[in-house]
Amino acid sequence: MANPITTYGNPILRKKAEPVAEVTDDLRKLADRMFGLMYSADGIGLAAEQIGRTEALFILDIPARADQDKEGLPLNPGVKMPLVIFNPEVIGASEETDVMDEGCLSFPGIQVSVTRPKEVVLRYLDRDGNEQTLNAKGLLARAIQHENDHLNGVLLVDHMTPVEKILKAGKLKTLVKQNKGAK
Repeated sequence: MANPITTYGNPILRKKAEPVAEVTDDLRKLADRMFGLMYSADGIGLAAEQIGRTEALFILDIPARADQDKEGLPLNPGVKMPLVIFNPEVIGASEETDVMDEGCLSFPGIQVSVTRPKEVVLRYLDRDGNEQTLNAKGLLARAIQHENDHLNGVLLVDHMTPVEKILKAGKLKTLVKQNKGAK
């Protein structure tokens, strides 16, 4: 069976997402399908473009053990996982940044060091169509930024240094070759 997750080289990954006018049952079903695909690929986030869709939608499920401070306390207490996020808008970000290796389901087997703000404020519509504001830190903040990049056509390769692109050229070419003829 073909991988249902769209990989690098498919032009849909460069398309900017279209805002959702209304959260419908069909969109909730799409989000539920995305969770199944994400979990089967051992991911923590997935954007609609990654399954060939252009709705402004991404999902997240950050394991509690992966989003703790040095003392083991939750960085985002009160945030219930999983999250369904429609029409996300980052409305604030900390000046303080950190660098972490990121992977991506659309770039299997590739890790890239990415610098991002440590904290973000996100405004979005939840699964019920209610507007929410979320202050996020740590891995949750990073995942929000990563998935939001997808909705804006920004990919992991865009965060690579020229040297990283050279070092990963073989893997990138293989992904592009696998997507020849994709629309």
